[in-house]
Amino acid sequence: MLAEARWPEAGDADAPAVPGFVHSPFAPLVVAVAERCLGRRHPSRPLPAGNRTAVLLVSASGDTAAAAHVRATVAGGGRVGPLFFFQSVPNSVAGHVAARWGLDGPVVCLSPTGDPRADGEAAADLLRHDGDATQALLILIELAPDGTPGEATAVLLGEGTRQ
Repeated sequence: MLAEARWPEAGDADAPAVPGFVHSPFAPLVVAVAERCLGRRHPSRPLPAGNRTAVLLVSASGDTAAAAHVRATVAGGGRVGPLFFFQSVPNSVAGHVAARWGLDGPVVCLSPTGDPRADGEAAADLLRHDGDATQALLILIELAPDGTPGEATAVLLGEGTRQ
């Protein structure tokens, strides 16, 4: 493991808002934990071109807060805002992180069938073994059942760092 971060850590309140993502703590948690993890390993961004750093977002339930909002809006006969179409795909926030940091490896989103961290590490190992990536930013996130901010963990894995 090259770096690790969690949200929340001591002193954290709400994750900062992310432009283009609305109504849900999902994207802000992803961005906050990714920024913290990458910042612990790399003092500045973007990373140099050719870094081949993959982003793997792992969540069993995804953005339940945004999904609940869309469901309630449609059920009530309302109009769903266009940002919800963009943010309904988890790759959008993973791509946001990749763009901000200049990560030029693959972007992958997984819904784990077993242990989320083990599934994510296995996918990261595969990307590194196949030569698609030299590092992998693994982001594990689940919102709390009531749609409020939950917890997120990010680990930056590199050659020979699997635990």
